[in-house]
Amino acid sequence: MAFTGQKQYNLAIFLFIVVVGISQVVLSRKLNVEESNNLDMVGRHEQWMVKYGRVYKDEEEKQKRFLIFKKNVEYIESFNAGGDKSYELGINHLSDKTSEELKASLNGYKGPQRGSTPTTTFKYANVDPIPESIDWRTKGVVTPVKNQGSNCGCCWAFSAVGAVESIHAMTTGNLVSLSEQQLVSCDRHGRDQGCRGGFMQDAFRYISMNGGIAGEEDYPYNATDGVCNAEQPVAVAKIRGYEMVPANNETELMKAVANQPISVSIDPHSLFPYKSGVFDGPCGYDLVHAVLAVGYGTTEDGTDYWIMKNSWGPDWGEGGYFRIKRGIGAGPGLCGIAMENSYPTA
Repeated sequence: MAFTGQKQYNLAIFLFIVVVGISQVVLSRKLNVEESNNLDMVGRHEQWMVKYGRVYKDEEEKQKRFLIFKKNVEYIESFNAGGDKSYELGINHLSDKTSEELKASLNGYKGPQRGSTPTTTFKYANVDPIPESIDWRTKGVVTPVKNQGSNCGCCWAFSAVGAVESIHAMTTGNLVSLSEQQLVSCDRHGRDQGCRGGFMQDAFRYISMNGGIAGEEDYPYNATDGVCNAEQPVAVAKIRGYEMVPANNETELMKAVANQPISVSIDPHSLFPYKSGVFDGPCGYDLVHAVLAVGYGTTEDGTDYWIMKNSWGPDWGEGGYFRIKRGIGAGPGLCGIAMENSYPTA
């Protein structure tokens, strides 16, 4: 019996050693895979830095940004692998920042003060019929995509200027890039406070009362508040004023967009890694970003969408644009796109 017990003991020791050995091999392989993946991610981050000219102040900052980049890339790849989606995410020049950082630095739409939303006429109220689709980019009245930079919350100025550029081109036949910097530096009244945010309606009011707005070449953008140029260049585009699109009605917004590009406010908080396709959420109604609606259409599978021009540069999204689902029912629309919109009048 003692011999048998000894054999069982030896067998138990042997099995324990085997199990430990296998566990060590598995753990070693897992660590090797993780290390390999991490090394691969380091290489991807280095390539990304070269592509976008990113330079960090020190190794500590670089490591911090690498970990954020890694987390963002893993989320993007997990999302894209998660089944049939109407849109795709992608790595872009924003990929080494957190959503919180981007919310704080990239947006800037303030909206009207509570209870002070202006009431205006809506000259397109009785327009009928309207086309099934339209894309103002194909009609030569939309300037190339611009970039507000990652540290100046002046999307409001880019949205307003984009709308003025288009109505100016439509009425004069001359498409010219206008100056966002003039608004950022000089329109410092009411809700408009440069890189700290602003309101398209106030921008339209400034342009009409100022006698117009200068061209981009004469007053170039520098992504800072700056000091208003006392000797402002000659205005090259003028407007009479602005009108509001009736709120919470995508049909009314369609009427407006069918006739000219429209300044639109939106909740952008899931859009930072957007790459392509028709965005369908998730998002809410936190209107902190401003874009320019330049058209609408329908995909081959029957999905209705809006075409929006963003101000995050041409490397973001679909060449700087994004499509977002249209016609989700009565009310504010997806991401609040039908809530607070306006356009300049010539």
